[in-house]
Amino acid sequence: MKCNRIRIRNFRNIETADVSFDAGVNILAGENAQGKTNLLEAIGYVSIGKSFRTAHDEEMIRLGAECAEISLDFSDSVRDQNLTVRMMPGRRRRIEQNGVKLARVSDAVGLFRTVLFCPTHLALIREGPGERRNFLDVALAQLYPVYLRSLQTYNRVLKQRNQLLRTAEENPAAFRDTVELWSRQLAHESATLSLYRSRYIEAIRPAVRECFFEMTAGREEPELVYVPSVEQPDGDFEEIRRVEESYFERLMSRHDREIGAGTTLWGAHKDDVEIRLNGIAARAYASQGQQRSLCLALKLAEGEVCRQICGEVPAFLLDDVFSELDPERRRYLAEKIAGRQVIITSCEPEKIAAARVIRVKDGTYTPEV
Repeated sequence: MKCNRIRIRNFRNIETADVSFDAGVNILAGENAQGKTNLLEAIGYVSIGKSFRTAHDEEMIRLGAECAEISLDFSDSVRDQNLTVRMMPGRRRRIEQNGVKLARVSDAVGLFRTVLFCPTHLALIREGPGERRNFLDVALAQLYPVYLRSLQTYNRVLKQRNQLLRTAEENPAAFRDTVELWSRQLAHESATLSLYRSRYIEAIRPAVRECFFEMTAGREEPELVYVPSVEQPDGDFEEIRRVEESYFERLMSRHDREIGAGTTLWGAHKDDVEIRLNGIAARAYASQGQQRSLCLALKLAEGEVCRQICGEVPAFLLDDVFSELDPERRRYLAEKIAGRQVIITSCEPEKIAAARVIRVKDGTYTPEV
């Protein structure tokens, strides 16, 4: 899977841009605050339908502009395609696939698959469960449309149920009449999400071990364990009903605690991935170097599992990660991404062997000859 060309209008500090990419390593080179990450953000936005830097589309529209537009030409093993996104303040985004309007932006997710690695992803190991759930959500949404639909439904239902809990004391009748309905829906989507997540952890575990083994010469053993917020029976997707019942029973068991907290205390939004190193929780005991190696292994494994499931190698988007890694890990990353399309931002391109360098200054992009 390759990004061939991107055309941008009024996105961040980019007034207009038209950039083509090689099939191998591409470096966006320049000083800070010139537009390197903005270009990477635009590619990622088309890929997964959201920014890795902000939750608000308005922040991405160039100051004073009425509309921002990103048009991405890409190819897979079958054909060439185009995705075009338009953002307008106060209006819904519009997205087109090959010139045909899609009903929802989410319909484009998974058409052009990417693996993004940026400095904030180093928090995957040391920060809270939300970071690890987001890692799973982004990876799985690109692989399975049913997962993305379930996640969107889950978020809507969770918002409604939380509102019900916050108003339960002042409106107890409404709470009694509807809490079972919202809890049942939340339990169903929780079961779907947790089963997909746990199976993904099973799929990615060998690739993480392999990458980490290569980086550490086999001295340490990583382990990934999916930890749902309620105990679940063993079973595959055919037994989703049993998992749903586990969530439903918990959601209906302690309304007093939830009303007191004003929020839903059980469900897929409380699940986590425990990352261990030699049997010990990496979050608490791993060194900074070990944490970076684990994070790098997770991202490389994400790409490998995508290839295994979809038959396509995703494009890798690396935002200034080489400056965050020591020489040994930089060499390893360079070796692992060989043969893949990679788009890298860097202030020091001479440290990276590259097929193509694109100089970035004030939102303009100039390929080196």
